Amino acid sequence: MPGLQDPFAGGGTIPLEAQRLGLKAYASDLNPVAVLINKAMIEIPPTYCDCPPVNPQSRKKSSLVDWEWKGTEGLAEDVRYYGQWVRDEALKQIGHMYPQVEITPKIVQGRPDLEEYQGQKLTVIAWLWARTVKSPNPAFSNINVPLASTFVLSTKGGRGAFVSPVIQDGGYQFVVMSGKPPKEAKEGTKAGRGGNFRCIMSGAPIGPQYIRSEGVAGRMEARLMAVVAEGNHGRVYLDPLDFVEEPLLLANTDWFPEGHLPAKHRAFTPTIYGMTEWKDLFTRRQLSAMSTFAHLISCVSSKILYDHSEHLCSSHLKGSHLQESYARAVTTYISLALSKVADYNCSLVPWYTKEDRPGHLFSQQAVPMVWDFTELNPLTDIGGTLQKSVKIVADAIAGCCPHGICGVVSQADAVQLSGGGPFVFSTDPPYYDNVPYADLSDFFYTWLRPVLRKDFPELFSTISTPKLEELVATPERHGGKDMAEQLFLSRMEVALRRIRADAHPAFPTTVYYAFKQSETDSSKGTISTGWETFLEAAVRAGFAIHGTWPMRTERSTRSRGLGSNALASSIVLVCRPRTDDSLTVSRRQFIRELNSTLPLALDAMTRETEGLHSPVAPVDLSQAIIGPGMAVFSKYAAVLEADGSPMTVRTALQLINRFLAEDDFDADTQFCLHWFEQCGWESGKFGDADTLARAKGTSVDGVKNSGVLYSSGGNVRLLKWAEYPTDWRPQTDQRLPVWEVLHQLVRVFSTTGETGAGLVFVAVQSKVEAARQLAYRLYTLCERTGRAEDARAYNELITSWTGIESAAAKEPALKQGELF
Repeated sequence: MPGLQDPFAGGGTIPLEAQRLGLKAYASDLNPVAVLINKAMIEIPPTYCDCPPVNPQSRKKSSLVDWEWKGTEGLAEDVRYYGQWVRDEALKQIGHMYPQVEITPKIVQGRPDLEEYQGQKLTVIAWLWARTVKSPNPAFSNINVPLASTFVLSTKGGRGAFVSPVIQDGGYQFVVMSGKPPKEAKEGTKAGRGGNFRCIMSGAPIGPQYIRSEGVAGRMEARLMAVVAEGNHGRVYLDPLDFVEEPLLLANTDWFPEGHLPAKHRAFTPTIYGMTEWKDLFTRRQLSAMSTFAHLISCVSSKILYDHSEHLCSSHLKGSHLQESYARAVTTYISLALSKVADYNCSLVPWYTKEDRPGHLFSQQAVPMVWDFTELNPLTDIGGTLQKSVKIVADAIAGCCPHGICGVVSQADAVQLSGGGPFVFSTDPPYYDNVPYADLSDFFYTWLRPVLRKDFPELFSTISTPKLEELVATPERHGGKDMAEQLFLSRMEVALRRIRADAHPAFPTTVYYAFKQSETDSSKGTISTGWETFLEAAVRAGFAIHGTWPMRTERSTRSRGLGSNALASSIVLVCRPRTDDSLTVSRRQFIRELNSTLPLALDAMTRETEGLHSPVAPVDLSQAIIGPGMAVFSKYAAVLEADGSPMTVRTALQLINRFLAEDDFDADTQFCLHWFEQCGWESGKFGDADTLARAKGTSVDGVKNSGVLYSSGGNVRLLKWAEYPTDWRPQTDQRLPVWEVLHQLVRVFSTTGETGAGLVFVAVQSKVEAARQLAYRLYTLCERTGRAEDARAYNELITSWTGIESAAAKEPALKQGELF
């Protein structure tokens, strides 16, 4: 069997699964963080298969019983042991910065829920802070007022806890209360969306521009709102006592992570508030703890070598080279645990009130601003601490494939693949402009580099990760949207050409793609999308696309999916190299072949046999039908239009979708029609809508902008005609789908009769016939599905069509801006 290669290896899932199947896995990526992860998953574990641990504690355990270390058990055991050593040494050095809180009678006063803890010392697991700026009200300009998105601390289990601000002595104090949070606590000091707040002292509005100016001037600070301690039955929330802030004054470090956040990038909002360097994302105490961990981890290799020489009489690691490489492997895993700690231990981590636990920075692929943040105690054992992160990494080592063929991992640009095939290719490439991978990975790179630079000098030779060669359409880096799109297309085409050249002829190439559809206006005035751009690159690279299969790869309950317009599906493109002797055909021949091919494909996708459900869900059918349609298009060297120009991918997609739509409607109308078939006027999930929109060559945002769709909080629904605006002016409507024309006709006809509808006819003459066809289509659909009221509205419009045409004939041509 040939090996499997993933030239965009990223998190390493595909190479690891290939290794599980018994294939030799080849993984490469331009990003050094991705390369390190892949080494840890497919390269290191097989190298030390069945090796016993080096640490003295486990050696003593092995000598007492006949213990046999299998697979990666020994490696994982050493990661746990030396990770614990780092934590214990850190406790000695910085433990004084994380003191326990003694529950005194004064603290218990007014808090009956704390009586059982009186006299005890509780371990603090988190400090909850709110950012502050000077009040914009001159009367209180000396007071730092909180920018709190909420004062709620906990809603778990029905108990509840919240912060109650108390105005006194010309200032304010935060007091923690138990019980169900009131409505005003949920709002904090927010005064609208985004960076809009109100002054807690005067009620004066605090706008985003003022907050930005304060942040850029270095005047944004933070104030402690509450302390979270570990109790007997869960979390205990305490007032922000003055003495618990004292350890911050003791925090100090001589080392900071290097580098700047990308300026003016939509995924990095803290920069507009003056947080421009990576070190700005951490409190002093967090920087002190992280730098202490990093220094101790850099000492792990020498400790392993010492323990090996001191305690082992005979060794499975013969030779100093193997001993050093093993020490480097253990250090690598603990360093990866440290990068996970950084994700939870920065000042952009929220507190999840429903679960009584901290969140983490990268719950989405961005670095967003967080107004009230969590500062963890990294020396405890809860999620996000070093001890917990080391355990997660060590447990994950056991999930690797130690008995498999050792993988090969390299840092390489996919555009410059060096050959060596043939391979089976399966990959998950960058998604156009959705994710700034390199910029985001710098957050982790800045902590990994100082620890691992000596062990991986080539991998960590630069101050930051490579950016210019990254295959992402970044307008800020490449001279605007058009240039970025062209660069993405050309470089992706080159990368796919190299994949095609090295692909094994007996196996298809599979490409996963989960781009969230969004429209971009090109300089030529046409509309293109990232999805079409990627398909264009695949076709130009010489691939014939044999299938486009939707796969549910994203959890709707993940942080990014909760209450947001997030994807639920990925698309798997199944590709094979197009033959060199491919023909060139005309548009007419292409359409003829589509009409003969797609009915059979559609039947195969929707047929139910022996009680089995349809193999393709209705919401995914429009995406799946692209596969056999693009198979026809991409097998030819070119499909020529009547003027001799080659047909674009967008045109091919429109022709494919026309078959499923049965009518020559615009893309927005096709989306609405098929969404109506699926959901009617009810809400559906954004991920499903995005999948359908992508298949129809439009986007959810585009349809929303046309005025026929409501999209918010992860839900999407079509607007009923009664919700359409009454001041509609079709002459100035920049995006006028047939769906909107029809339902404005229904609205106007129901209120002003044939005369009013006749005025609409005059204004939208070019779309009248298409609107009538759509009305027939919807009437039939509503009759079939039992939507009697909707069917009646469409039927009344259809039966009055002649009368409306007569009314329109009596009206003069409308001038700009006229309708009613």
